[in-house]
Amino acid sequence: MRQTINTKQLNRLLAIGDIHGCLDQLKALMAKVMPTPEDQVVFLGDYVDRGPASAGVIDYLIEFRTAFPATIFLRGNHEQMFADYLEGHDPAMFLMNGGLKTLDSYQDSDRWPMPASHNTFIQELRNYYETEDYIFVHAGLRPDIPLSGQNINDLLWIRREFISSSYDWGKTVVYGHTPREEPFLTETRIGLDTGCVYGRQLTCCEVRTRQIWQVTNK
Repeated sequence: MRQTINTKQLNRLLAIGDIHGCLDQLKALMAKVMPTPEDQVVFLGDYVDRGPASAGVIDYLIEFRTAFPATIFLRGNHEQMFADYLEGHDPAMFLMNGGLKTLDSYQDSDRWPMPASHNTFIQELRNYYETEDYIFVHAGLRPDIPLSGQNINDLLWIRREFISSSYDWGKTVVYGHTPREEPFLTETRIGLDTGCVYGRQLTCCEVRTRQIWQVTNK
């Protein structure tokens, strides 16, 4: 699973926080950022649930990957709940965490059962992505444990233990999951969930320069 690339060969190394079905804001953000094939974009997970257009977001991301094959898509806890639902597990967790909005987005567009390409997209998401200077993950990491020993549940769900810790993995950890009013930027942490689905912003960050682009969900 571990992969290290030389990001110095890239023009920009971009990370995007939790989308949660906010397709219009995603399109508007990409119009601001204007990614090129010389960039690499890392989406930090939570593409579905709570917002109005989860199916449309996945359509967009699949098309984006075709245009920009170096793009990295991480698994969020909401994609894991969606995958569990699709595999026939107890639906309660998925439905109680915004899953009904996801199902509605497919049924409203007369696309249920879900297209096979969407199922493949969900199944192929990465749990984390590592470069020589950065670790990209949806929720965070458990302190005092090396990346290779991290539990998948922590990668997708951890909050307080990671947020409150000053543990240094030797690389900057770029993450989403825990919504804040503004991006969280320190030497060793970049937090990019700024609560778009709750009426705040969808955020993109060039992680090396810390340049920020945002679109507000009005």
